[in-house]
Amino acid sequence: MISKLYVALLHECVECWRPVAAESLGSGLFRIVGAVPDDEVWEYQPGEVVNVRERTFSDGSKGLVATKVGPA
Repeated sequence: MISKLYVALLHECVECWRPVAAESLGSGLFRIVGAVPDDEVWEYQPGEVVNVRERTFSDGSKGLVATKVGPA
């Protein structure tokens, strides 16, 4: 199943988030899919497995953001 997550954009003057596609792996884990645009630097790359947490953005909307998978 493909879901929408948000990945932080690095090297921006303000906090920015990119909506990305991610494949659900179960147990709260997702694999990021797709490609990074040439003019962006993402915190997590396509192919990486991440956890998610809910975040409220500055406009009041909510979404799932990618976070690092901790040690097993």
